[in-house]
Amino acid sequence: MSVLKAPQMPEQAIRARARDATAAVFPDLADYGHALFGATPRSTVDADELDLARVVPPVFMPRRLERMFDLGREPLPADAALGCEIGGFAAPLPVFLCAFGSTQVAGGGLGVAASAQAGRLGIPMVIGENVVPMHGYGRDAGEPSPDHGLLGRIRAYAEAVPDGLGGVVVQQSTEDADAEVWNLVYSDPFATRLLNSGRLAFELKVGQGAKPGLGGMTVLSRGAAAAVSEQYAMDEAFGRDTGMLLRCSSPGTFTEEILRQQVHLMRNNYPRARVWVKLHPGRDVGRAAEVAWTAGADAVTVDGAEGGTGWAPSVFLDQVGLPLAECLRRVGKHDASLLVSGRVWEGSRALKCLAMGASAVGLGRAALIAVDEDAADGLVRLVRCLELELRLLLSALGKYDIRELTEDDLWFPTTVKEPHS
Repeated sequence: MSVLKAPQMPEQAIRARARDATAAVFPDLADYGHALFGATPRSTVDADELDLARVVPPVFMPRRLERMFDLGREPLPADAALGCEIGGFAAPLPVFLCAFGSTQVAGGGLGVAASAQAGRLGIPMVIGENVVPMHGYGRDAGEPSPDHGLLGRIRAYAEAVPDGLGGVVVQQSTEDADAEVWNLVYSDPFATRLLNSGRLAFELKVGQGAKPGLGGMTVLSRGAAAAVSEQYAMDEAFGRDTGMLLRCSSPGTFTEEILRQQVHLMRNNYPRARVWVKLHPGRDVGRAAEVAWTAGADAVTVDGAEGGTGWAPSVFLDQVGLPLAECLRRVGKHDASLLVSGRVWEGSRALKCLAMGASAVGLGRAALIAVDEDAADGLVRLVRCLELELRLLLSALGKYDIRELTEDDLWFPTTVKEPHS
């Protein structure tokens, strides 16, 4: 029975896609021939700028004409090319699986199930921070345990991913560094296939969208907290008369030089692994991204303030950090790999991010909801829906390569332009 809730997401629509696959992209089939369809009026109360933006196809489409000449026929949505590179990894479409760390939701089996489905899809997968200090590395008497710890997620992914596609990205927090997580993974025989094929990356986590400036937070029973009290700070936020404690991770301290040196260190210590850097939606996010790329990062991931999490103070969820659209503007178009996340679950929001300069979009809460709905195929079906919508939208714009998108393909109702002369 489904138990996971996501009140800030269109949960029922996501679950429908996880159940019904691409049929859920359209209105209810039972209404065909009995109903007339049109645009649904949208409330602006809870919508962000990306929600309110519209995809605007032109009347004249020279790229469609060029594609028609190439094919010898009128092009169709299926002719749209979605394959791309994401942080040094080949992917069949511009989508990756966001970082799931040590929270109870991802640790209850959903993390492993999501890993297996991401592998089948051939999309890159990020494993979040604090998994090893909280749940262990995942070896029992020297052998990998299939459903436990960090290695369980890597194993589920590696056994399903097709040759030549995807990759695993392992985050490291301050506490992970103390546990030497990257050293464990880099030297593990089970990760050899990924490493030898260039499909292993390490991600330096500077911050995340749901709680910019803070480290990871989870809620632990007093017994569980006692077991990790030497690694983490504990807080009596819920009162001493409760059985629960707030576990707080260190966010780490960064300046331009520290970030630069950290990337150099990763390059030097793990030369066969890709280097990713994850940023929170800070006001200097454009500069931070530039520093990371210049230092040698293969990818920069930016969470918008709309990004989700397993636990965070409400004031941070509602009031802290730049919206994703503003992050995209401040970073701007770049030749390097810019990966973004923040309430992405369907094709239009994904395409808007790509048009504004992103190389790929991440599925976080939507992926977990889909896997909660169907642990075997829910994420696969959700991504197939997003893929179909991307093909339809791209073709409607008269473009047949995802890299051709520009901000001219979007209209923002709040944008004021000079009148035409």
